[in-house]
Amino acid sequence: MKDATQFYIDGEWVRPREGTPFTVLNPSNEEAFATITLGGQADTNAAVAAAKAALPAWKSTTKAERADVMRRVLAAYMDRIEEMAEVISQEMGAPIALARAAQAAVGAGHFKASIKALENYEFETHHGGNGSSFRVYMEPIGVCALITPWNWPMNQVTLKVAPALAAGCTMVLKPSEVAPMSSYLFAEIMDAADLPKGVFNMVNGDGAGVGTQLSLHPDVDMVSFTGSTRAGKLITKNAADSIKRVTLELGGKGANIVFADADEKAVERGVRHCFNNSGQSCNAPTRMLVERSRYDEAVDTAIKVAETTKVAAANVEGPTIGPVVSEVQWDKIQGLIQKGIDEGGRLVAGGTGRPDGLNRGYFARPTVFADVNQDMTIWKEEIFGPVLAMTPFDSEEEALEMANDTAYGLTNYVQTQDMEKALRAARELRSGMVEINGKSHGPGMPFGGQRQSGNGREGGEWGLEDFLEVKLVTGAS
Repeated sequence: MKDATQFYIDGEWVRPREGTPFTVLNPSNEEAFATITLGGQADTNAAVAAAKAALPAWKSTTKAERADVMRRVLAAYMDRIEEMAEVISQEMGAPIALARAAQAAVGAGHFKASIKALENYEFETHHGGNGSSFRVYMEPIGVCALITPWNWPMNQVTLKVAPALAAGCTMVLKPSEVAPMSSYLFAEIMDAADLPKGVFNMVNGDGAGVGTQLSLHPDVDMVSFTGSTRAGKLITKNAADSIKRVTLELGGKGANIVFADADEKAVERGVRHCFNNSGQSCNAPTRMLVERSRYDEAVDTAIKVAETTKVAAANVEGPTIGPVVSEVQWDKIQGLIQKGIDEGGRLVAGGTGRPDGLNRGYFARPTVFADVNQDMTIWKEEIFGPVLAMTPFDSEEEALEMANDTAYGLTNYVQTQDMEKALRAARELRSGMVEINGKSHGPGMPFGGQRQSGNGREGGEWGLEDFLEVKLVTGAS
């Protein structure tokens, strides 16, 4: 079993000052494979102090100097990218093919996009005209707490670390304690890239401990958090006393509107997208709204996709979905599937329990409910598992009303061959992102939501600006 009990603080691997051991489980077999430490206040204080001490020198570096550092990080990341894929697969259950193609690969993509954004960004602009002259400086906000989730660990770590480095900020990373080993490896990568001491620090811990300590800490200038809406609310409240900037990427309940003129692969594509990563994606299209003339056909297609989706241990090669991340998550999914049955949803595929032949590991059955109405719990709550809710609609107006009937607003989806209708719908959908006909986003694009899906944007120049303050200087020629 791997000993990962140390923290990375001020350019060194250090023993915890306080805290408790925590066992990391492999969700494919429920076996322990690593031990970390959940840090205490003294560990948080040490990491923040290191970041604060490193800030004056790091924020004074040039764009070119920071870009060089980021290229070293990217090179070190690429040297260990296969190991990163294996670790992610083991710690959170992503199938190894998905871990290689997306989970690990996206980290490199975000660093490349952030380097490009840095090189093209103007941190000082001069404005004049109408008898006035002024300058605008974009300056690093300061010490940043980066709190990341377990479901796409390197996606979220690199979406925060890369722009923070580019902006000239220093940071403390707190990854999820459920899937911390990829971040432990990432800290080794950062160490190999030879950053100035204190620029990057990592302390393991849980939300109630290190997460709360960081959001309350007077020397932390910003918290960038990705996770549940419930936790995002708590972090915002904790940060209020010191008026920290808080950026949030939270839950979602994406609607996938399938119009009658959608292409023939639209439904299959949407179901597979819902089940991808075992449904553990905040931007998953978990509500499928189908125009009534194609609804019965769509339900039949969804059943076939669910019944032919292979569920297997994360180390199995091939097109599969793996386990969900933990027993807590599995229990939540089972409870919500049962709630869907109890409230009258028409269960057409899957259901409670493990798939046949899998009696160990946190495996959930790919599940489809038809005829789900807007009063049902599975319409409203984020399940974070391979569970799709389907319902018919009769008009464009009805589809948009149903899609917007949620507290969330991360990603919505539109399937139609009528581009005028697609863009009209995109304008009306209350979400930070809209995907048309399966064309997904990529590194460098703005990722984020509205309402209870959060605020701020990650990716490209938008992600960089989340870590910058605006300073106006007047009277300068």
